[in-house]
Amino acid sequence: MQIDQFKKTLNQWGNQRIPFLFLVDFEMENPLLFKLWEIDPNELRYDFNGFTNSSKPLFVPSVSPLMKKPISIQSYREKFDKVLSALSYGDSYLVNLTLKTEIETQSTLQELFFASRAKYKVWYRDEFLVFSPEIFVQMRNGKIFSYPMKGTIDAGIPGAAEIILVDNKEIAEHVTIVDLIRNDLSRVADNVFVKRFRYIDELVTNQKKLLQVSSEIVGTLRPDYCDSLGDIIIELLPAGSVSGAPKDRTVEILREAEGEKRGFYTGVMGIFDGTNFDSGVMIRFIERIGDKLYYRSGGGITSQSIMENEYKEAIDKVYVPVD
Repeated sequence: MQIDQFKKTLNQWGNQRIPFLFLVDFEMENPLLFKLWEIDPNELRYDFNGFTNSSKPLFVPSVSPLMKKPISIQSYREKFDKVLSALSYGDSYLVNLTLKTEIETQSTLQELFFASRAKYKVWYRDEFLVFSPEIFVQMRNGKIFSYPMKGTIDAGIPGAAEIILVDNKEIAEHVTIVDLIRNDLSRVADNVFVKRFRYIDELVTNQKKLLQVSSEIVGTLRPDYCDSLGDIIIELLPAGSVSGAPKDRTVEILREAEGEKRGFYTGVMGIFDGTNFDSGVMIRFIERIGDKLYYRSGGGITSQSIMENEYKEAIDKVYVPVD
């Protein structure tokens, strides 16, 4: 489906209150759109905040540990230096640089789908699995909500919450993304404001606990917003939290630094039940390429970033969140 047809169909189905689910890739070249009642769970399984087409089996095997085979720090440095150069020239203020880590596990992608804990989960044809904690936007009762996440730290570090909340680099990164998302929402809504700024959530993984810093941004939609769901979503893509600011130029920098398309990684997945809309950013992402599995992860780079720290953070994010 072409992106223009995707947008048009979202508008039509929203107007007709037809429940649907969509997956749109980062490059917006291969969007997928399904009426909810037509989804075959043998092809696509989803769980959006408990709204799911797949009941958990009585027995789910324990998650097999992930064996990570990350790219070398030298390879990461080459990508990082390209980003830092662009930042030094003022071409961007924040770039969300990502990498691909080969992993090995005895667990299947479907087993990981059922065992993992996340706000948004999708398994698609054994081609990829996403278990994301990050909301893209939610629309309900005439309001639009976004909860950008920027800033991660190992909860086991003494004083972790205090450390991340006063870190100048983390503050600058978070402020930039909140400003970007607020501006994005202002293109589709009125009276946009930051309701909560830099609060902390705890993420439990199969290896450690992480603290994640988020904010809440709210705006008021037009009364007929369901008729324009496609227009609203396309206007907001790609997600600012996984690209950077300013968005258009930063996406160009990412293409050069990363050297490959992201595909559905860092795209957006959304669901409409006929009344309310919910969507997540496709981070925490495993994809199958040939007979190998790769875990995609990344982090925001600013002029204050330290390469070794950013490399470690990206590798630390290669995990499965489990109950």
